[in-house]
Amino acid sequence: MLFLLFSIVIGGLLIGALGRLVVPGPNPIGFWRTILCGLGGAIAGGAVARLLFRNPGAHWLVTLVLEVLAAAFLVWLISGRRRRAG
Repeated sequence: MLFLLFSIVIGGLLIGALGRLVVPGPNPIGFWRTILCGLGGAIAGGAVARLLFRNPGAHWLVTLVLEVLAAAFLVWLISGRRRRAG
């Protein structure tokens, strides 16, 4: 159980970090929000991949790209709000 939680956090961090790299400019969202954007991107991108393909695991590269793009959108959304508010 602990390994599962650890792998979810690491996966969210990696997807979120890749999403932050896609968005230009400063992204002052912090460590935990990066993980949350990565987790949200993984869920949203995985859902889209599931709609496109019967077995998204067979198309892992396309699934990864969709997950990173979804995470990038979430990073852009969150960091854009913070820039306007600050």
